[in-house]
Amino acid sequence: MNIRHRLLSFLLCLSAALCVGAQKSCDEPLFGKRLAKVTINGKRLKGACFYIVSGHGGPDPGAIGKVGKHELHEDEYAYDVALRLARQLMQEGAEVHIIIQDSKDGIRDEAYLSNSKRETCMGQPIPLNQVERLQQRCTAIDKLYRKEQKRYRYCRAIFLHVDSRSKGTQTDVFFYHAPGSANGKQLAQTMMRTFESKYGQHQPNRGFRGTVSERNLYVLRNTRPVGLFVELGNIQNSFDQKRFVLSSNRQALAKWLMEGFITDFSKH
Repeated sequence: MNIRHRLLSFLLCLSAALCVGAQKSCDEPLFGKRLAKVTINGKRLKGACFYIVSGHGGPDPGAIGKVGKHELHEDEYAYDVALRLARQLMQEGAEVHIIIQDSKDGIRDEAYLSNSKRETCMGQPIPLNQVERLQQRCTAIDKLYRKEQKRYRYCRAIFLHVDSRSKGTQTDVFFYHAPGSANGKQLAQTMMRTFESKYGQHQPNRGFRGTVSERNLYVLRNTRPVGLFVELGNIQNSFDQKRFVLSSNRQALAKWLMEGFITDFSKH
């Protein structure tokens, strides 16, 4: 009888192990009903952990551009790219934390994204005061990082924003890292080379004019994981606006960022 119990216990354990090994998907409601189920079909980022922060949100829409009668709010477009990036990273086996969240929006394919003030910082209301708002997201990241830094050999925070300059100024994606951060600089340079390569493939006659520089930004200075701050373009410029309003372009931004992370991860 004892042997039968041991055999049964062994078979149950084996069955559970096989189920875990066969687990190829997970659910993330923030992506919306259509895309909530994420199929994990790669492992190029297994062992990596990401903290994804879309800029502004809640009471602060960030920069605002216009296309005809439509307003383009920075927080909505940065959030859509953030969700798309999060999903891409998860598909490659990464652990991903979406710091700024909207329980309703999900990933959207519309050109003109509706504006709201629903965004929270992992469920907490976002303060209007700028310093309090930035410190809130830094605190959320560091709380997670303290628990995870020994579990993952690669932890990175990424802050996604949309710039606002004069309408006549066309800009490419550019990257900031914290002063004195060797890993941050390496990540930013890897991202820039990734984007240069992608522009070479898709727009060979245009070239890529994005830049890398160090900036003493609050979120880079006050978070413990290596950070990357990304400006996705000028929300006032008609050419840059196409980078935001076309969902295929938002998806491309997310995919290229993911590929940059894969390259950087492979170096560690």
